[in-house]
Amino acid sequence: MQYRSIIRILGLLIAIFSITMIPPAFVALGYNDGAGVPFLLSFLLCLSIGFTIWYPHRKHRAELKVRDGFLIVALFWVVLGAVGAIPFMLASNPSLSLASAMFEAFSGLTTTGATVLTGIEFLPKAILYYRAQLQWLGGMGIIVLAVAILPMLGVGGMQLYRAETPGPVKDNKMTPRIADTAKHLWYIYLALTLACTVAFYAAGMNVFDAICHAFATIAIGGFSTYDASMGYFQSPVINTICMVFLLISAINFPLHFAAMRGKSVSVYFRDPEFKAFLLLQAAIIFICFMVLLKTNTYSSASEALNHASFQAVSISTTAGFATDNFSAWPLFLPILLIFFSFVGGCAGSTGGGLKVVRVVLLFLQGKRELNRLIHPRAVYAIKLGRRAVPDRVVEAIWGFFAAYALVFVVIMLLLMATGLDSVTAFTATAACLNNLGPALGAAAAHYGDVPDMSKWLLITAMVFGRLEIFTLLVLFTPTFWKD
Repeated sequence: MQYRSIIRILGLLIAIFSITMIPPAFVALGYNDGAGVPFLLSFLLCLSIGFTIWYPHRKHRAELKVRDGFLIVALFWVVLGAVGAIPFMLASNPSLSLASAMFEAFSGLTTTGATVLTGIEFLPKAILYYRAQLQWLGGMGIIVLAVAILPMLGVGGMQLYRAETPGPVKDNKMTPRIADTAKHLWYIYLALTLACTVAFYAAGMNVFDAICHAFATIAIGGFSTYDASMGYFQSPVINTICMVFLLISAINFPLHFAAMRGKSVSVYFRDPEFKAFLLLQAAIIFICFMVLLKTNTYSSASEALNHASFQAVSISTTAGFATDNFSAWPLFLPILLIFFSFVGGCAGSTGGGLKVVRVVLLFLQGKRELNRLIHPRAVYAIKLGRRAVPDRVVEAIWGFFAAYALVFVVIMLLLMATGLDSVTAFTATAACLNNLGPALGAAAAHYGDVPDMSKWLLITAMVFGRLEIFTLLVLFTPTFWKD
C-alpha cells in the first residue's frame, strides 16, 4: 500500500474541495443573509487542513495499485463528507449538533436527500445553495466512480455496461483515458444541468430556485429550498420538467454519450437495461394512478395522474422530491414505493439502489434456475439483448446482492436497538442505503427527531449505498491489508 501517496492525494482533494466554500459565500454576499462568514472560515480551515496533510508527502508519487484505488475512493467520500459538514457546524442558522451536521453533509454529498432541517425556506440562501451544490458535486462523483473505479470490482458501471450494451460503447472506458472519459461525462452533466435550470426558470421558478432544484434534480438528490419540496410550486408543468430530467439522469450516462456520438436515439432502444427501466417506470406509475383513482384520494383524474406519476418517478429513481405526503397514501402504496427504490436507476447513472441491470440479471438467473429444475441437463445462457452475460458477472451480482441484504439487515437491527420502531427502522435503512431520502414512520417528514446514534448508523448506510457496498466492504477483509 502506498500510504504516503494516498495521504498526498487526500490532502489535495481536501484543498480542492475548499474552493467549493467560495460560491456560497458569494451567495451570502448577494442576498446579504449573514451566512458568509462560516463559509469563509470553512474555506480557510479546509485549505489549511489540505495543505498540512499534503505538504509533508508532496514528493511521493508512487504508482497506485488497485487496492490503493479502493482506499482512496472510500476516503474520498468519508473525508469530504466530514469536511463538508464544517459550514453546518459553524453556522448559527441552522444550529446543528455534530451528528446532525454530519448527517446533512453526507446526505448531500451522497445525493441521499434525507434532511434534519425544518423551516427550510427561512434558512439563509447560502445554506440552501450549499446543500444543492453538495448534491450536484456528489452526483458527478458518482458518475466518475461508476465508470472509472467500480469496474475493478467486477460489478460496477462499465463492467456491467460492457455485458449489457449493444452499439458503440462496449469497452472498459468510453475513451482511451479515464481523464477523457470524465471530461466527456462532465460536458453531458453540465449540459443537462443548464437545460434543467433554464426549463425550471421558464416554468415559473425564480433564478435561485431554478439553479438549486436543477442541481438536485440532475444529481437525483432531492434537496429542495422549501419544506413542501416540489409541492410548494403547485405546478404540473414544473412537476413534468422535473420528471423528465429525473428520468434522463437515471439513465446510464455512457449511453447518453453513445447517443450523442452516434447522433441517434436508436442507441437507447437497443439497450435492454433502458427498456427494462422504462417498463418498470410505466408499471409503478400505472399502479399508483389506479389505486389513487379507485380510492378517490384526489378530486380529479388529472390531479391523481400528476401526483402518481411524479411521486412514482421521484421515489423509484431515488430522488425523493415530493408533491404530497406519499406516506399518507392509501393501501400498500407507501411501502410499494419504498420497495421500488431498491431497484433505483441504471448502472452508470446518478441514481441509487441496486441498479436496474442488476435486478434484471437477478431475475434472469432465478428464471434459469427454475428451468434447470425442469431440465437439469440443459444448458441455459443468460442474455441481455443478444449478448450472453458471463457467469462470472452473474456470480458477482449474486455476491453483491447477498452483501447488500446483509448490510441492510445489520443496520436495520442496530437502528431498532437505538429505539426506533420497526417501520421507521426498515424504511429509514432502505431510504439511506438506496440513497433515496424520505422514509416512513418517525422519519416521514424529516430526520431531525431521530436519535444521534441512529443518525451515525444512517450515515454509514448512505456511504455503503453510494459506494455500492463492495467498495467499502472490501476494506474490512483481512486479505485487503495483506501484502
